[in-house]
Amino acid sequence: MAGRRGGTGDPNAARRERRRLSKLLAIERDLWERGFELLAGVDEVGRGPLAGPVVAAAVVLPPGVAIRGVADSKQLDARHREELAREIRSRAIAVGIGAASSREIDRYNVLRASHLAMRRALVRLGVQPHHVLVDGLPVPDLGYEHTAIVEGDARVHSVACASIIAKVTRDRLMQRLALAYPGYGWENNAGYATAEHRQALARLGPTPHHRLSFAPLQPTLDLGV
Repeated sequence: MAGRRGGTGDPNAARRERRRLSKLLAIERDLWERGFELLAGVDEVGRGPLAGPVVAAAVVLPPGVAIRGVADSKQLDARHREELAREIRSRAIAVGIGAASSREIDRYNVLRASHLAMRRALVRLGVQPHHVLVDGLPVPDLGYEHTAIVEGDARVHSVACASIIAKVTRDRLMQRLALAYPGYGWENNAGYATAEHRQALARLGPTPHHRLSFAPLQPTLDLGV
């Protein structure tokens, strides 16, 4: 179903999409029934790139709300992520965005920087969630009671929503940075280590937004570039 918003017009496709969304809501439904009304799904994107921040999003939706087509952001094309991000924002109780810069990634390591971005996203929600659902492993010092779900962006509706918001936000940021730092192809590669990006690094050297602690940047760091 990559890049598709779920079945419209086809009754069988519509039923399949309802079943899929019901499965995505299973963990949240259990928590709602236990009295946790405001659930925040949290996910981050951008651990792997050579440049740019890691970005996290936190999303709180009204109990029972399921948005057709929501899935792990990696399974959706850019157009559908943009469409879904608009719908998620329009239907959410609250959305928070947090980021950790390339310098913070170098200082703390990318895992700890990801956790920092998650904490910032939750603080910026503007509401106090009753429980948090986090993609991956438990987050030390998150500051909120939370449940960690491995592959949560593919298994939990609110976490999938957070993954979409985070991905769209980071892609837009990298497109803006590409205007200030042309030649690296960030408008297309979002800072990942594509051949174009590596060739530009060899030709132009690193920018202030490159992660100097990452292995491909180590030769330039050693040379004091």
